[in-house]
Amino acid sequence: MNISVVIPTHNRCELLRRALLSVFAQTLLPTEVVVIDDGSTDGTNAMMRKEFPVVRYYRQENQGVSSARNLGIQHTTGDWLAFLDSDDEWLPEKLMRQSAALIASSDSKICHTEELWIRNGVRVNPAKKYAKTGGWIFTQCLPLCAMSPSTVMIHRSIFAAIGLFDTNLPACEDYDLWLRITANYPVLLIEEPQIKKYGGHEDQLSQQHWGMDRFRITALQKIIDSGQLSNENQQAAVNMLLKKAEIYLNGVTKRGKTEEVIYYQQLIRRY
Repeated sequence: MNISVVIPTHNRCELLRRALLSVFAQTLLPTEVVVIDDGSTDGTNAMMRKEFPVVRYYRQENQGVSSARNLGIQHTTGDWLAFLDSDDEWLPEKLMRQSAALIASSDSKICHTEELWIRNGVRVNPAKKYAKTGGWIFTQCLPLCAMSPSTVMIHRSIFAAIGLFDTNLPACEDYDLWLRITANYPVLLIEEPQIKKYGGHEDQLSQQHWGMDRFRITALQKIIDSGQLSNENQQAAVNMLLKKAEIYLNGVTKRGKTEEVIYYQQLIRRY
């Protein structure tokens, strides 16, 4: 399998080094590794040139993680794309295990894995709502982000069919992509953890944006209005949108955000 690795990064020089070392420690090495530096000012450029000259390194002015991942996709040549966030780390057999599973299930075009969660340096057990599943998982993707970018391997043809990451979303861009993918493709799952997913640091998007559900509501609007969902998935998506919009409306009402109150009242009446 021709596997291209895409790593977006922004001011995470030390963490990026750890992520890259985990790529080059794979028992099955990828065909190529592409790093997209989204406007770092912390010496990432010098570190990459000195320590990882074989990596294809591109720098752009800061435009966000969606833009960085999309640029990475465009600069890759492999049939299969594996993403790694620069603050995460792969376990050594990650690519090998996924490649074997995808070869054994030749019709499958996307595979993700279980993960180990590390929060503030300590191993933690995720809540049951974050349990990973495989198969036709669209409805499981509706409440929250059911896959992590660092766990997935995706065939390039999926992006040609459903599009790239939405650069208009400052967060929950992966939630949006998973909805579009899982509405059209079943997902393979490797049930054993294959990555270490780190959290708790200040530059995570979830730490930077209040009311993350407003981005999920936008993604739900998009997929509902696309006309591409089955009747069952359409109804499930509408139900989830209304649930999230009601909760968010209560929040902006308490905060006295008049314009948002009007918008979400109208949104609820529409659906």
